[in-house]
Amino acid sequence: MSNEVSANQQEFEFKAEMKQLLNLIIHSLYTHPEVFLRELVSNSSDALNKVRFRKITDNNIISPDAELKINILVNKENKSITIEDTGIGMSKDELINQLGVIANSGTLNYLKALKETGKQLDANLIGQFGVGFYSVFMVTDEVTVDTRSAEPFSKSYKWISKGETSYSIEESDKDSRGTKISFNFKEEFSEFADEFRIKSILKKYSNFVDFPIYVNNEKVNNIDALWHKNKEEIKDEELNEFYKFISNDYTEPLGHLHLNIEGNINFKSLIFIPSSAPPSMFRDFQDKSLHLYSNKVLIQENSTDLIPEYLRFLRGVVDTEDLPLNVSREVTQNSPVMIKIKNVITSKVINLLEEWADKDNEKYDKFFKEFGSLFKTGLNSDFSNKDKLTELLRFESSKSANGELRSLNAYVAAMKPDQKEIYYISGNSRELIEKNPNLEYFLKNDFEVLYFLDPVDLFVMPYIFEYDGKKIVSIDKAEIEDLSKDDNKEKLEKTQTDNLLLEFKKVLNEQVEDVVESKRLVDSPASVVVGKEGLDPQFEKMMKMMEKDFKASKRILEINTSHLLIKNLSELLESNKNQELLHKCIHQIFDGALLIDGILTNHVDYVARNTEILTLATKK
Repeated sequence: MSNEVSANQQEFEFKAEMKQLLNLIIHSLYTHPEVFLRELVSNSSDALNKVRFRKITDNNIISPDAELKINILVNKENKSITIEDTGIGMSKDELINQLGVIANSGTLNYLKALKETGKQLDANLIGQFGVGFYSVFMVTDEVTVDTRSAEPFSKSYKWISKGETSYSIEESDKDSRGTKISFNFKEEFSEFADEFRIKSILKKYSNFVDFPIYVNNEKVNNIDALWHKNKEEIKDEELNEFYKFISNDYTEPLGHLHLNIEGNINFKSLIFIPSSAPPSMFRDFQDKSLHLYSNKVLIQENSTDLIPEYLRFLRGVVDTEDLPLNVSREVTQNSPVMIKIKNVITSKVINLLEEWADKDNEKYDKFFKEFGSLFKTGLNSDFSNKDKLTELLRFESSKSANGELRSLNAYVAAMKPDQKEIYYISGNSRELIEKNPNLEYFLKNDFEVLYFLDPVDLFVMPYIFEYDGKKIVSIDKAEIEDLSKDDNKEKLEKTQTDNLLLEFKKVLNEQVEDVVESKRLVDSPASVVVGKEGLDPQFEKMMKMMEKDFKASKRILEINTSHLLIKNLSELLESNKNQELLHKCIHQIFDGALLIDGILTNHVDYVARNTEILTLATKK
């Protein structure tokens, strides 16, 4: 809504959610107020990129030959600053839509949740949420934005706000293309009115902005295209600075690739592997990718066609002469040039990871713990690199310390001579897995079992089937190889076992697929396993979460005929006494196994039956 103030000025009310956003940003979330400068310079850089790209195809703009630059004037005496660019500028409607509403509908909810948990928003991440401009209200009480669109015959407008409830827009006398932002610092932030302080912030955050930045008429940034330099000329400090600039990250990268490819395809690139993944990796990397340049001119900020989905964590730039400057997104999606670049980058990144895995286990394990969940999805999408990706898989196992990772190659090298299969078990945590009764035999007999702790494992491992000629099988599945050995345990006689199994089947009836004598239990009386046609237990749990009507397969109940409880039940059956207790115990054993497996649905009956059994057992 707007109110007419004068013939030349209109007053606009911020929408309710915008007021909440401003209040959160100004009073609750920022830890580093200096970030205001980085955000304003970043916005200026975006505006300059847009006008530079516009000039490639259409030179019909205001002042087409004006230098593309950012000019900052600081006045310590007045505690004021002006940040002006010669970029694309804004029309009146753009002022309203870009400075008067929230760019991202999920931003406010995210920031509210952050505040409710008592956390502060890391200033290094604010640019990702499309609200960077408003950080200026941390350090000032009022902002003036004077802008003129690059469109021919455009008018200039002035946007003024105190960041509280409203803003005004009026026509201005700005005669040049671009945007000028000016304000006075609050007293407590007067340190930022110092020229040296401003220069140091720019050096920290904006050294690699692709346009010259002047502070009081002195150029302060390095705008060299780092990826065009020889590797030997680039210092580690420059690489780290450049990575932080293009990624909005504040930590140093884990590693990088500097490529200069010539031949069938020509491109230069600097590609970085971050040192840590964002909290919600699959969501946060959805629209992020490498920056695509053509002869040092940015043509796509996040070109998702340059790398496969499973490498979406990569950050950096790719610069090629083989694409025209005015290439459209539709063209790049199916461009043979892009496909070739993508294949080369993928191959080079995999080679780098192979080198880490071979020569620097610590670095590779750190990479895999951070990005393994996303990286593993390449197994069911990149079939040309499937073998290489399989070699790069890592898992915890029954023979590794907590957090230590093992490769399939290391597993096979340590297999027992008579072992024909690779065993795994899936679960939500190592602690829960190691309490699973189905693991008992393997631990006792020193068979290594891989721990699938990542839900992604259950989606990607079916694409492997086997490794080095050995099947990869779940120890929770019934068709596991015959592990029975003469372990000197006294078991029930065959007739006793057959009779007891028959009784279990009769009592449990349709609740189970089958009841069998266990070949894998050592200390537990019983466990449930998945039948031959059933899915992995963890996979079924995930399906249940995604689809409420999903029905899990029936389980096979395995009983340990050397366990004292099972022997006692056999005696009860033979004596034909207290059959009520026998049947309750059979139900309780089955439900207990379901409970351990995490799929018991009727906990009330389980507890009630437990009380009944205790009552019968203590009856005088």
